[in-house]
Order: sequence, then C-alpha cells, then structure tokens
Amino acid sequence: MNPDTRNMITAVVLSLIVVVGWQYFIVGPQVERAAQQAEIAAQQSTNENAVDLATPINPGVGEVLDAPVNEAQTFATREDAIANSERVNIDTASLIGSINLTGGRIDDLSLKNYHETVDDESPIIPLFAPIGVQGSYFVEQGWVAAAGGSAKVPDGETLWSVAGNSTLTANTPVTLEYDNGEGIIFSRTIAVDDNYLFTITQGVTNNTIGDVALYPYSRIARHETPNVSGFFILHEGPLGVLGDANLVEKSYKDLQDDRQIDFESTGGWLGFTDKYWAAAIIPETDAPINARFSWNKPAQNDIYQTSFVGRTPVVIAANGTATNTSYVYAGAKVESNIAAYEDEYKFDRLELLIDWGWFHFITKPMFYVIRWLHGVTGNFGIAILLVTVMVKGLFFPLANKSYASMAAMRKVQPEIKALQAKFGDDKAGMQKAQMELFQREKINPIAGCWPMLIQIPVFFSLYKVLFVTIEMRHAPFFGWIKDLAAQDPTNIFNLFGLLPYDPTALPVIGSFLAIGVWPVLMGIAMWVQMKLNPPPTDPSQAMIFGLMPIIFTFMLGTFPAGLVIYWTWNNFLGIVQQYYIMRKHGVDVNLFENITNTFKKKPADDAPKS
Repeated sequence: MNPDTRNMITAVVLSLIVVVGWQYFIVGPQVERAAQQAEIAAQQSTNENAVDLATPINPGVGEVLDAPVNEAQTFATREDAIANSERVNIDTASLIGSINLTGGRIDDLSLKNYHETVDDESPIIPLFAPIGVQGSYFVEQGWVAAAGGSAKVPDGETLWSVAGNSTLTANTPVTLEYDNGEGIIFSRTIAVDDNYLFTITQGVTNNTIGDVALYPYSRIARHETPNVSGFFILHEGPLGVLGDANLVEKSYKDLQDDRQIDFESTGGWLGFTDKYWAAAIIPETDAPINARFSWNKPAQNDIYQTSFVGRTPVVIAANGTATNTSYVYAGAKVESNIAAYEDEYKFDRLELLIDWGWFHFITKPMFYVIRWLHGVTGNFGIAILLVTVMVKGLFFPLANKSYASMAAMRKVQPEIKALQAKFGDDKAGMQKAQMELFQREKINPIAGCWPMLIQIPVFFSLYKVLFVTIEMRHAPFFGWIKDLAAQDPTNIFNLFGLLPYDPTALPVIGSFLAIGVWPVLMGIAMWVQMKLNPPPTDPSQAMIFGLMPIIFTFMLGTFPAGLVIYWTWNNFLGIVQQYYIMRKHGVDVNLFENITNTFKKKPADDAPKS
C-alpha cells in the first residue's frame, strides 16, 4: 500500500469518525427517543388490557413498598399541593423545601445554588415534588411488620407530629413522632448537612408486654417518565451499587419491561440519576438488605421505585427501644461532596453517581486537573486552555517525531514529483521507487497521522467532562460564552443575531446551521494547519483534505463551546509547534504563500496534441 493510499484511508476514516459521532450524538438519540416513546405507549396499552395494575406487584414482606400510592387528589401547581398539607420547613445553605407530615415524606426539595438558566434571576432547580402534581418525586422511610406480626406501623397516610424544632437546618435536626395507639411509639429524626446528605434515624419504643419484630425500609418513588437527554455516553435513570451485582444501571423502559428487579446486598445504595442531579437511598455499610427496582401503574401515571428493606428484622423487646439509621443523598452531583461522603461514611463507590464512563481512568484525571486549574485561575475556560498546553507538552516527543517526518516529506516533494514524471502510469515502479526514497531518507509516511489520532481520547475525555460534570454547567468563559457546557450561542447564518430568525429552526437542514464564532475559528485554524502539511498529489485526496475543515466546522457547531474552544486552541498550538519543528529541520515553510495560492486560479492544462 503506497503512502498516498494510506493517507486517503486515514482521511476517510477520520471523516467517518465525525459522521458516526454525529449520528450517535445528534441524529441517533432523536430517532431513538421517538421510537422509545411510541414503544412505551404501545406497551402501556397492552399492559392495561392484560393486567390489573391496581394490584400490588409483589405481596409479602415488600408489599408496602409496591402498594399503589393514593393519587386521587391532584393540584394545579406545586405551591397548591404544598399548601394543602402540614409541613416542616427545610432551609440550609444548599437546599430549601419541606417535609410532609402526612407520611413523613421528604417531597418538597429545591437546590438553592443552581438555576434553570445562566441568569441568576431564573428559577432554582426543583428536585422533589409532592404527590398530586406533575413529576411527583419523593423519598420515604418506614417499617414493615414481620410475617405473622400484628403491630400497627405508620404508612403513607399517617399524620406525624413534630417534637421540638419546626425547621430542619444543618444545625437543627427535626424529630417526627407517631403513637399507634396500641402501645408503640414511632419516631423519625431527620438531620441534614450543609450539602445534600440526609441522615434518617428511625426509632421505636415498645410499651407493650411482648416483643415486636419490624423490618426497616427506605424508598424513592418517581411518578411519570422523566425526560432524558438520550445520549449513549450518559446514563440517566435507575441505578445503584449492590454487592456482587456491582454497578446496576437500568433505563425506565427496562423497569417497564421487567416490572421488578431484586438484588441482595450488604450495604450499597440505589436511586435515580439525572444528568446533573441524583437521589439515592443508602443503608448502613454493614446492613444486609433486599434491594428492588420496580415499576407500577395503578392509575394514569407510571410509578418507578427504588427501595430496600432490611433482610433481618429489628426486634424491639417489651418495654424496650430500638433504632435504625439510613441515609439519603438528594441534590447536585458535585464530585467533591460525593468523594467526601464516600471517605467519611465508607459508602460503596458512591462516586458512580457520576457517569465517568469506561474511560474513567482518563476522564477523572482530566476533570481533576481542570478543577485544580480553575481554582488557580478562577475560569474554567482558561483551565481548558492550560490543559491543552499540558497535553501538548505531554505528547511533545511523539508529535516532534511526527512533525519531523512531515518536514522530511515536504523536503522530498520535488523528488516525489520527479518520480511521478518518470514512472507515469507505472504504479508498481512508482511505489517501489518511492519506498526506496523513504527508506533512504528515513521517513515514516504515516507518522503524520499521530498528532490527530492521539487527540481522539483526549477529545472524548474532555467532551465527557463537559457533558456530565455539574461543575461545568453554566461555567462562563469570556464575551458571549456564558456556558462552556452549551454550544456557542452565536450564529453566522443570521449575522450573529442581526437578522430576526433562527436558522436552526429550518426543516431538514436546520440542525446543520448551528455555526457560531468559535466553530468558525476552529475550522479556520484546522485549515491553516493543513497548509503546513505536504500537499496531496492525488486530486481526490486533496479534495477530501480540503473538505475536512468544513465538515468539522459543521459537526462541532452543536458541541459544547468548551470543547470547540479546546479544539481551536489545540489547532493553533499545533500550527506554532509544527511550523517551528519543520523550520528546525530545514524546511522552507511559506505558510502565507501556501494560503494565498489556495485562492489563485489554477492554470489550465495544455490541450493534448494530436
């Protein structure tokens, strides 16, 4: 295989990578979401005709966890639902909300430090919502009576009373109490730190003459199927870390299909994750539990649940007391908070709340470096620029060899042209002579591909960091870039907002027209860098290489601005590095002339003589 063919294949492969990436990141998820919604609707219709969904899915010890929730009363707004019940307020540095005394649920929770848009005046992010409103989402603890037991335990309709503090803060826990009227008093003490970890201590005082055996449980219920981004590189939905099962990731569709998935574990955790937020229930690290992911549809709404119940009962002796402690993580997926909880409480791999992916060994170090540089510079955009310099330095020896090979290739261009004139259509002779030339000059014709190829894992890792870490959400750079995790908001097709229309709203081609300033700068930098390379001798090859900057410009237009800034800056550094190395190896690099020659009219070939 001659060098021209190798270069052609390399160019085609790189182009295919971009096209496949476009399918995965943009087109594929849209098609998949549409198909998934249609399939869910069909499945629901079938289930409604075949099964009485008002019947609990799994009778027995776990029956209370799967029993239908009373959704008879609905409310027009979240505020109406909250005002309709007695509550205990939650107010910390990170959270605001309330605890519903009916059921003792944490069902009203919002994140103080995160807004829906980059505007600090926009609404803060709601996480939990009460039953009866759209997107009901809550966490609940309780007790299940052991088989044969007759103890009356509190349930979702139980009205608790408040003992002591009436507002939950990081410094003041609240305690709820319930007397079952049969000699047993239940208490629930809820504490929270300055971030997102709740500690729930359930107590039982047995004033009867006999022992009582109860199983502690905790569950998270989520009504209706939430919207998810649908990107294959990010898991959103039910997940957990459960003993021998290790990381368990399920989609909402999985739960509809399976209805119930059970695991045995000692310690661990399970819950629901969104792109930036999560809720997880966590037993004590040495507690044996039966964990469950389940789906039910008792009325009009899907109900997804993650729950666990203790595998061994808590026995409360006559005239005795007992307690059980569990935890709830509910809030933003801030890496430093999650790591601190994992270290302090020894929670099993709580870090997996954040989807670092298969290449976590690259992605996490990338994130740590960027976060550290942000601490030094105060700007994540500058941190990305500095990381790019560091990556360039790390791969400098390899890039140096590659660019040196390209410099040698450029030096022998006159000899290659002479060989082409000499051998004409004799491809075999041309290839042999060319390889002898490369061997004599110690040139590796495919070495020039390495600078591009070694960027791919770095590019993907940075994309993952920008896409999944909340630290990058709404992180500004300079000028018009207010959110490095979102695409460049400018658009050349409406003259950067001067024309009153949105080009991306056009049918069919609209998704290709999200081209802002930074994608254009990236394409220009890529094109300039290509002008440093030896020009392809094959016209088809030259056309492909000429189109690559345009293809990349359109494909990266919808990518996070931080990624496009990285690629632009990387190309600029590559231009400087390549120019220096080629000059160092004696190549006369007329970059300006190479650029201007592109725009000059090519002389027509002489007409063939008869």
